[in-house]
Amino acid sequence: MTNRDMPKHIAIVMDGNGRWAERRGLNRLNGHKEGIDAARRVVEACIKKGIDTLSLFAFSSENWRRPPSEVQFLMTLLVTSINSERASLFENGVRVSVIGDREPFSIDLKEAIRNIENKTRECDRMHLVLAVNYGGKWEIARAAKLIAEQVVDGSLLPEEINEGFFDEFMQLSPDSSPDLFIRAGGEHRLSNYYLWQMAYTELYFVDCLWPDFHENHLTDAITSYSNRQRRFGGLLGDDGVLC
Repeated sequence: MTNRDMPKHIAIVMDGNGRWAERRGLNRLNGHKEGIDAARRVVEACIKKGIDTLSLFAFSSENWRRPPSEVQFLMTLLVTSINSERASLFENGVRVSVIGDREPFSIDLKEAIRNIENKTRECDRMHLVLAVNYGGKWEIARAAKLIAEQVVDGSLLPEEINEGFFDEFMQLSPDSSPDLFIRAGGEHRLSNYYLWQMAYTELYFVDCLWPDFHENHLTDAITSYSNRQRRFGGLLGDDGVLC
C-alpha cells in the first residue's frame, strides 16, 4: 500500500462501550474503561501506520442526556485519562487538540485539556483530535453566529461569504477534513459528527463493539479505503487522474 492509498485523516466514532459491558453482565462503566484501552491501541496503531491526523469522538453534545451518574463518571474518566496519557503522547510526538464546547466542563477537566494541549503543542508526528461535548450542528450554528456578528458590525459583506470563508470558522482546520470515517458498534450513522467536514469522506462501518476494536479492524478499514476511487463529484480519466 502506497502513501497515496493511505488516508491522511481518520475520524472514529467509538460506539458500544455500554453494550459491551451489559453483554458480559457488567456495569456500563466497565465498558467505558475498556474503551480507553481500545482508544490507546488505535492511537498506537495510527502512529505506526503513519496517519497524519486521528479524530476520536469522545463525548457528544447529546451524551449529556445519559444518567447523571454515567455522565459524571465519563467526565472523571476523561480527566484521569488525559492526565495519565499526557507524557506518553508527548514522547511519541503526538499533538493533542480538543474541540467542542468547554463551557460546561469542570475546572479539573478544563485544566487537564489546557495542560495536554500546551505540553504537546510542538509535537509533529501525529495530530490527535478529541471531540468532547461536540456536535456537528452546534459547530455549524456557532460558525454562522460568528459570521453574522461580523456582518452586523460592518466588517463583512454577505456576498463575501462562501464555503472557503465558512471553513475558517470551523474548529477543524480547513485543510484537514477526514478522508476515512470509521464507526464501531454496528450502527450506520454519523451521529452529528463532523457534518460540515465529511461531505466527501469515505464511510466504513464495523459490527464489533468499541472495546473489541483492534489494529486488524483498523487495517481492514484502511484496506477498504485504499480500494475505493474518490471522485469528489468529478470523473477519473483513463490515466486514473481526477478530471
